[in-house]
Amino acid sequence: MNILLLDGGKTFGHSNGQLNHTLHATAREVLANLGHQVQETVIEQGYEITTEIEKFLWMDAVIWQMPGWWMGEPWTVKKYIDEVFTAGHGKLYQSDGRHRVNPTEGYGTGGLLGGKKHML
Repeated sequence: MNILLLDGGKTFGHSNGQLNHTLHATAREVLANLGHQVQETVIEQGYEITTEIEKFLWMDAVIWQMPGWWMGEPWTVKKYIDEVFTAGHGKLYQSDGRHRVNPTEGYGTGGLLGGKKHML
């Protein structure tokens, strides 16, 4: 299986993101030892948007490793999502799935990554 690992650990205040980095590294090692193909991005270290889009097209499953801060992800992960998925229009998604004939139906069905697995 092709697995994309996203490390959203963030240095902030007294936290250096080490728990998330350690869990990410452990997942990488275990999955590779099980024979999976693994690609990864450590979001805090930077990324190339077009490369990230290609990783999403390549993967069968993505694992998002990140802290939950006040019921949300760190701003760096939000930025990653905004940049990568906005640039991925036409490759990762076509629309939000709604149609003007009946705008209350179909919301969330415009994605182009059907059949892929996601783990937070």
